[in-house]
Amino acid sequence: MKLLRFFSFGVFLIFSCQINSQSNDYHLVWQDTFDGNELNLNNWVIEVNGSGNGNNELEYYRKENVSIGTEPVSGEKCLILTAKKENYLGKTCTSGRINSLGKISFKHGKIEARIKLPHTANGLWPAFWLMGADYPSVGWPKCGEIDILEMGNSNGIKRGTQDKYFSSWFHWGESWNGGSYPNWGKDFTNSTSIQEDFHLFTLIWDEHSLKTYFDLDKDPNKQPIVEMAIDGEDVAGNAAHYFHKPFFVIFNLAIGGNFTGIWDINNVTALNQSNNYQANMYVDYVKIYQKGDASEDFSGSTMGMESVQKKNKFTVSPNPFIDQINISGETIPRHITIFSITGNSLIHIENSDIIDTSRLSNGVYFLSITDMNGDIETHKLIKKYRN
Repeated sequence: MKLLRFFSFGVFLIFSCQINSQSNDYHLVWQDTFDGNELNLNNWVIEVNGSGNGNNELEYYRKENVSIGTEPVSGEKCLILTAKKENYLGKTCTSGRINSLGKISFKHGKIEARIKLPHTANGLWPAFWLMGADYPSVGWPKCGEIDILEMGNSNGIKRGTQDKYFSSWFHWGESWNGGSYPNWGKDFTNSTSIQEDFHLFTLIWDEHSLKTYFDLDKDPNKQPIVEMAIDGEDVAGNAAHYFHKPFFVIFNLAIGGNFTGIWDINNVTALNQSNNYQANMYVDYVKIYQKGDASEDFSGSTMGMESVQKKNKFTVSPNPFIDQINISGETIPRHITIFSITGNSLIHIENSDIIDTSRLSNGVYFLSITDMNGDIETHKLIKKYRN
């Protein structure tokens, strides 16, 4: 359920009333709820390729297989990735894949996505995962990889538990080295199918560890599916060397390939006559939360606010801040208001370009600036601990 709250300065934030979303001082800093008529390209890149992505996948990723629409059972507006059995540019099937490289990236915090998975048996491979934002310069696995969710593995096929069996793994290392690179993770079998409804997949990532969760919204005290320490020595080869930098987000629906153990479209039984040879992966939303800690980083437009679509007249610094904010521009602001993430007005001043923020606790805030012409712009701010 998506809950809207409107602020007086004309910008809306969307926040979750679920317990886990607000626990442990986490604050919502970005989200995409896929409520528009088309994919927001300020957040996402639609991938177009038939490379196999290093996994011998069968599909050709096309922009036509990425859409915004309604999941028919729930009526939820969603991102839809569609896998199809069809011939295209030498491939026997097509599908959809998006990533946020160069658009949205973050270091440390919590990310969650509410997803309805397709019936994967056999041959479909849906995934929700992250890669290091330095991937274009350093390559894989040096960039690091965080697989929050993968489904459709050959082991699930062999055991007849395709609809219950999913994986969460972390990969890193200096080179491919013939497949002998470090990794850590777990394959998990749920007690019931997870392909009949939406489920929440979560990563909690801080200076000390990576933890992934399944349906944390239903039980905030759940133990992680997999946990890995990343607070060791920062040297090449150690996990700590690869997981303290910004990562970007990926959603995709692969067909066949090494993970599934299927390399022939004729063995992809998930695409059949009964479903008109196509299947959908639905993503209701993806959200990123942070605490405002000094170790955290976020890059990208914040929460779909209109202000990020136009050039701001004022510059706010420093950000993150500690005890004071300075505002620079062609004129002195007429009104300045700092709001909490839940919309409460905390500080209001007039005709000044300096704000004393010493009484604010660490966390995420929003700054509304009204200029002498009555125009309003907003900025996301993060207060961090004093070192």
